[in-house]
Amino acid sequence: MDAVAGPPPSRLAASGTAVIGLAHAGKRFGGTVALTDASFDLRAGEVVALLGENGAGKSTCVKLLAGVYRPDSGAVTLDGKPVDWRSPLDARRHGIAVIHQHPGLFADLTVAENVFLGHMPRGFLGGVDQARMERETAALIEVVGLGCRPDDRLDRLRTSEQQLVEIARALSMRARVLIMDEPTASLSQREVERLFAVVADLRARGVAMMFVGHRMDEIYRVADRIAVLRDGHLVGVEAARDLDRDKAVRMMIGRTLSSIFPAREAVRGEVALDVRSLSREGEFGDISFQVRRGEILGLGGLVGSGRTEIARALFGITQPDAGEILVEGTPRRFASPDEAMAARIAYVSEDRLGQSLVMDFSILSNAVLPVIGQATIAGMVWRPREVALVGPHLERLRLKFRSFDQAVKTLSGGNQQKVVLSKWLATDPKILILDEPTQGIDVRTKAEVHAMIAELARQGLAIILISSELPELLGMCDRILVLREGRMTAEFDGGDVDQERVIRAATDADGTAPPPVALPAVPEAGLLPTGTAARGGPSFLRRLVARREAGLVAAIAAVVIPVSVLNPRMLGAANLDALAMDAGLLMIVAAAQMLVMLTRNIDLSVASVIGLAAYGSASFMHEHPSMPVVAGVAVACLIGFAAGLLNGAVVTLGRVPSIVVTLGTLAVFRGANSLWAGGRQISADQVSQAWLDMTSARFAGVPAVILIAIAALAVVAWFLRRLPLGRELYAVGSNPEGAALMGIRSRWLVLGAFAVAGLLAGFDGALWASRYATVDARVASGFELTVIAAVVVGGVALRGGAGTVPGIVLGALTLLVIRNGLTLVRVDPLWLDGVYGLIILMAIGIDAAVAHRARLPGGGAR
Repeated sequence: MDAVAGPPPSRLAASGTAVIGLAHAGKRFGGTVALTDASFDLRAGEVVALLGENGAGKSTCVKLLAGVYRPDSGAVTLDGKPVDWRSPLDARRHGIAVIHQHPGLFADLTVAENVFLGHMPRGFLGGVDQARMERETAALIEVVGLGCRPDDRLDRLRTSEQQLVEIARALSMRARVLIMDEPTASLSQREVERLFAVVADLRARGVAMMFVGHRMDEIYRVADRIAVLRDGHLVGVEAARDLDRDKAVRMMIGRTLSSIFPAREAVRGEVALDVRSLSREGEFGDISFQVRRGEILGLGGLVGSGRTEIARALFGITQPDAGEILVEGTPRRFASPDEAMAARIAYVSEDRLGQSLVMDFSILSNAVLPVIGQATIAGMVWRPREVALVGPHLERLRLKFRSFDQAVKTLSGGNQQKVVLSKWLATDPKILILDEPTQGIDVRTKAEVHAMIAELARQGLAIILISSELPELLGMCDRILVLREGRMTAEFDGGDVDQERVIRAATDADGTAPPPVALPAVPEAGLLPTGTAARGGPSFLRRLVARREAGLVAAIAAVVIPVSVLNPRMLGAANLDALAMDAGLLMIVAAAQMLVMLTRNIDLSVASVIGLAAYGSASFMHEHPSMPVVAGVAVACLIGFAAGLLNGAVVTLGRVPSIVVTLGTLAVFRGANSLWAGGRQISADQVSQAWLDMTSARFAGVPAVILIAIAALAVVAWFLRRLPLGRELYAVGSNPEGAALMGIRSRWLVLGAFAVAGLLAGFDGALWASRYATVDARVASGFELTVIAAVVVGGVALRGGAGTVPGIVLGALTLLVIRNGLTLVRVDPLWLDGVYGLIILMAIGIDAAVAHRARLPGGGAR
């Protein structure tokens, strides 16, 4: 096997030497003890598996070693000495890489940026060396078996592919220690084999590793030693060869677990679901099967084989192109999940975090969502009815919780899955589709879920079970259908099949497992081959047409052409000149708003800051006519910077939502401006001509304000696109929790975004005062809506993490062209606010549609 990227020899400890560990470490969260007196170490060239039920303390151990948490007692040790990680960044700097259970990745960034975020290669002027980063990423994704391009956006990848990106990121760090928290939860068997080949090579290179998992087969394949946790206590650490599985289970749960899979005999009734020649282009084709009442039908195959896509078509999320679906003998075609639910079909998605739960909602609110209509009286939700609908199901699954009002995000993964199952059982289904129902949950919870599935089958439900775990399919299913590349390749009776036959049908392999994976070599950093290629992507022209900017150009043309026919003044030199000067001012402040919105915040006070800075700079130039123009601009920038810093400080330090903060400061800044002006107005004849010439002067026939705007936007674009700090700003908005896990200083970045946005708004205020000459306390009044509209139309997402400078430039031009066009065709100006509001709603709708498409399996067309 060829070498996998690893730490240079100088950073490696001797084989068997303790590299990192916990020494009597303890951690409490309020009154809850998460970990007590835990001591173990990770040795060079060795894999330690961490076993335990959900809530046993595994994730706490991972986060202590990774610097996410600091121990309340004891210590983290590195090379035998106590260390005090103050953030994940400290741990990373000392060679600690973590593959988190729920990938801390960033959907709006490219694969290459996700792999290297936090340690991007630098080039000219400290900017990101894009070519080198993509070259090295191409080699790394080839190592982990990921078939994508380095410049693909992450949200175009499936969940399993994103997990491989997380693995590639860990490899890119060439770390001394690799901590893997449930790395195989969403991987196919072939991808698991690839990961284990990587682990074997890293072991040979002396990397110390920890593997957290629930699948016993994988634990015993990969581990040299096994550490077992129970209820926050370290029960013991033993060599894997000396610890049999029964003993490991006893150590985890305190008793023997007689069987993970309940004994059952299927009593098959009438056909509940009959699928005939079902097909959907690009996903699956010619799929036919029946499921009877009381039967558990398994769907096996690799991730991406079409299993989930079939389930989504059966539930009405997507529609098949051909074939029939018969429910109890009646042909049905579901245009939406609501119609499938009306036919008493329920679907438990594989992605409980992204598609099955609202993490900030309570347990009760999540569990009752599909049947909320049954819990109402006179249109009002009635809590006793909510509890009556879902309480019995939560009790049957033995959910561990404090109260129904507890946020679901505070539960362990196993208990979250119980909430998901309870939620769909409350719909009283006849057909239940379970997609990876035990993914990422512990042994005891798996046994409880399996017992519940068996009991539901005994009660007459027809169940489709999709699972990547072959023991689960073999232990639970009456029949198993195997898929490969969207086609059905085999059907087995559950009592007459073994893992070898299923794997052969799923992979077309000749043995009991996929053939050994030969990993391509990854040369040292900076020496990667330029020609390393991933799969081909769409043509340049297709990608150009698909961009948001292309649509905005088309929208501008759709306004300009007909209006020019009606009124030729539209393309007149005077009109274009005025339009361009207004655009310059709007673009600068749109860039300011973009910086804030990238971080999932908003600044409603931006127009008030412009007004305050405009009056402040004009007043300064009136009172000090001999001062140079740059002094007036500096005053405006200082006012804007102070206002932005105030907004950012209250948002970050006070933890107050930005919409609340800036709605308040909007009034405060506007009021301060009114008091300062005292009803006075500063006109053109009260300031120096140099001040007025700042924007009206021309260079090669181009107004100065346009050139100033271009320069300002170029700086912002360079910062966002080329500097690592700019990419981290996107990451903060794209995934705040993931940014925190990486050690990105989110609070400081948000504070900085508000401060710089304020500075830009202040600078825009100075230009505004120069451009319009007459300044009073009403400057830019009501301009907030125009700015927000320009940014949103330009593609900056309200959810944060997405947007470009070319986008906001075209967004600003689109709005101004619409306003100008409506004026020229003599439409009442009072209609403008309504038009802008409608445009914002349309832009948000487009973003929602794009985000929905990105969440579909495969992320849409690639």
